[in-house]
Amino acid sequence: MLAHVSSSALMGIDAYPVEVEVDVSPGIPFFAIVGLPDKAVQESRDRVRSAIRNTSFDFPISKRIVINMAPADTRKEGPSFDLPIAVALLAATRQVNEASLESTVLVGELALDGVVRPVAGVLPIAIACKERGVKRLIVPESNAHEAAVVGNLDVYPVTSLQEVAEFLADGTRIPPLSLDAGSLMPEQPFYDADFADVKAQAHVKRALEVAAAGGHNVLMIGPPGSGKTMLARRLPSILPPLSLEEALETTRLYSVSGLLGSNRSLITERVFRSPHHTISDAALIGGGTIPRPGEVSLAHQGVLFLDELPEFKRDVLEVLRQPLEDGYVAVSRVHASITFPASFCLVAAMNPCPCGYYGDNFRQCTCAPGQIAKYQKRISGPLLDRIDLHIEVPRLTEDELLHAPSGEPSSAVRQRVCRAREIQQRRFAERNAKLGRSHIYCNAQMPARDVRTFCALADDVRALLRAAIQKLGLSARAYDRILKVSRTIADLDGAPQIAVAHVAEAIQYRALDRKMWN
Repeated sequence: MLAHVSSSALMGIDAYPVEVEVDVSPGIPFFAIVGLPDKAVQESRDRVRSAIRNTSFDFPISKRIVINMAPADTRKEGPSFDLPIAVALLAATRQVNEASLESTVLVGELALDGVVRPVAGVLPIAIACKERGVKRLIVPESNAHEAAVVGNLDVYPVTSLQEVAEFLADGTRIPPLSLDAGSLMPEQPFYDADFADVKAQAHVKRALEVAAAGGHNVLMIGPPGSGKTMLARRLPSILPPLSLEEALETTRLYSVSGLLGSNRSLITERVFRSPHHTISDAALIGGGTIPRPGEVSLAHQGVLFLDELPEFKRDVLEVLRQPLEDGYVAVSRVHASITFPASFCLVAAMNPCPCGYYGDNFRQCTCAPGQIAKYQKRISGPLLDRIDLHIEVPRLTEDELLHAPSGEPSSAVRQRVCRAREIQQRRFAERNAKLGRSHIYCNAQMPARDVRTFCALADDVRALLRAAIQKLGLSARAYDRILKVSRTIADLDGAPQIAVAHVAEAIQYRALDRKMWN
């Protein structure tokens, strides 16, 4: 007796089809799973056996059972194959009609009593099913909402193996779940943290506005208690709202990582990730035997905040170079080589010295000059060059704390940011359509060739830049980033050309690192 059931597995953030083949034949009792299963898939034998018995079905105890998972040369992992294996066994023993499984994909973990538990990665599986023309997708009830946002695919939420068997016998028992993904996107996203909570610090808020408008990276330097973390947490609230395409891409990453949550269909706000400084390079960049997204990918389309930047291990910080430059992460392992998207806005914060009070007007620094230099040199020059804006964040005075008025609300700042982004989208629209690849959406993503095209300079602006290069000793990468920031400042002003004032503001965002590190 032979039966076939369609399922799906993950490779990075994409899914590929898996055919579960079950052969039940007379012979010495035997139960084997082949097709490069990992430990979790091997343990499916015990879960499936108990689930079938506890759901009042007959398990072929005295038979030889061989389960093959094709393609056999690709490693299978996770408990999501429990449900298709169980249904295939029921079909092979004629307890379920195999004809009812045509154009149907099943995924789900089984409890010992036959209850279907949620699994990770259902959204990319649903997307792959839609692309392949699959008609029906049977998933755990808790995963149904994320699968239903794909559209043009019948998604059936199930709670138990018994319910699946009854549905395959009579398809009218479970209505398909349907959702309109567009209706889930709010016109204006809601964030708990708002810029109205921030008193004073006008120059820092201006720098963060520039960063949001152009997608630039930021480094904030200041003593403890100056508000660096408070400001960083409010940056997502002034970023442009997510588009549906961006929301689906972000949700896919969280689905694969198992972080989407029960009955949640879509991530509709910019994400904010803040890993601890003890994080490993694999956890930050992604990895594992079967590569999984790291923090840089989970911050995709949002903000990655690294507090106490010098406290991170040097090798951990250096792996940030590729995603900061390319917007993606390539993770290579023996079994697979995976590319994860990692286009995020980096916000880093640090104290100027080990005690935190070097240059503070209220408290004297107790560090020796050698300690200060050693602390600051934990941040490499190449990494600093990849951070566009360096901002000094001083502590507030008593008068500012007690009497400073509330700041401008995030909604007002976001309107200006959105207008600047619209200008950039129009600017790059012809370029993106012409190339058909390597799409760029904001100034920070411009490659060198586009910088020369879209950042043309008048003679007086060029003279100012020449003087800045000589005085600050800027690298070629820092020079390009000044031009990109200048272009963003001009876009915020609605100016078609970069003026002296725009370049002067961009230069002062690069002056602090030379003051600190030289």
